[in-house]
Amino acid sequence: MSSLEKLQSLTDQMHLEPSEDADCPAMPAKHKNDVMVGTAALPNGRQIKLLKTLLTSACERNCYYCPFRAGRDFRRATFTPDEMAETFTAINRAGAAEGVFLSSGIIRGGISSQDKLIDTAEILRHKYRFNGYIHLKIMPGAERAQVERAMQLANRVSINLEAPNTSRLEKLAPRKQFLDELIQPLRWVEEIRRSQPQHLGWNGRWPSSVTQFVVGAVGESDLELLETTEKTYRQLRLQRAYFSAFHPIEGTPLENLPATPLVRQNRLYEASFLLRDYGFSVEELPFDSHGNLPLNLDPKLAWAEMYLNEKPVELNHASRQELMRVPGIGAKGAAAILTARQQNKLQELEDLKRLGINSSKAAPFILLNGKKPAHQLSLI
Repeated sequence: MSSLEKLQSLTDQMHLEPSEDADCPAMPAKHKNDVMVGTAALPNGRQIKLLKTLLTSACERNCYYCPFRAGRDFRRATFTPDEMAETFTAINRAGAAEGVFLSSGIIRGGISSQDKLIDTAEILRHKYRFNGYIHLKIMPGAERAQVERAMQLANRVSINLEAPNTSRLEKLAPRKQFLDELIQPLRWVEEIRRSQPQHLGWNGRWPSSVTQFVVGAVGESDLELLETTEKTYRQLRLQRAYFSAFHPIEGTPLENLPATPLVRQNRLYEASFLLRDYGFSVEELPFDSHGNLPLNLDPKLAWAEMYLNEKPVELNHASRQELMRVPGIGAKGAAAILTARQQNKLQELEDLKRLGINSSKAAPFILLNGKKPAHQLSLI
């Protein structure tokens, strides 16, 4: 196979597994050579074209959901670090991709596989002088020195937890060790960021870190997933947790299980943002008796219907955190309210509309100058 044919084989298979990119799910697009490239949003909001690929689709692990698992019958492809760096550089110079997400199947252990990922990034940075976006995957079983070197080369690093705890991981990926192989590298990332100066990282800053969960394959509840998510945000300062709704893949042990509804994945994202950005704790989220979020309402609205109907928020006196708990008000809306009320009291819903706030969504849960604003009830 030519390099582009091998890359096409790898990226085709990548679109069978749960998606995780820089800051948003990939939006597939093809360039002229039919290699799959997606778009991703960087932390500064800029959209870039991102190639998501593997060094090899061969793997010695037998993760039950994964298209690359050992023993599955499909044509494998492998790049050397030099081949991958050269191939991506050609794609980058052609304008087809501005950044790269590099992962790999595991061959001869996580340490050996991590070395190849690091070698690829070093070639890109030093031989080809690539200064753009690199997201490097940390392999299960990687050593601390390898994690540190990856952090010196990448804009972002990640290791997929896949499941929320040891017992669930045993049912999903039985050869992986939750604490020693997956949590420990994330701890090292945070230790390095806290203990070593920023200038040692790529372009003078340490990379952000993220993780990913597979949702719905082994009976885990939303509560389990979000308890672990909250810990990674609070203790490990992860930038984001990704959630990928399970979908069965032919030739894997879980091929006969039903796919997880995308709405469940989306509710988990909404809840995780409440934990990360809105000051909520996992204990406050509206779980049912089985530990799952309601599918028919976003969790912020479900929480507000439980707690704010009887105790609406007075927008002229509420703190920033109190404001952000109101449906329709986010960080920008809260800041706008705090600024506006320094000049005049907010009197009516039109005042909120002028601030760019979804007033109809907020209206049932607020007071304006001591009064509930008049609003039209939804018929749905």
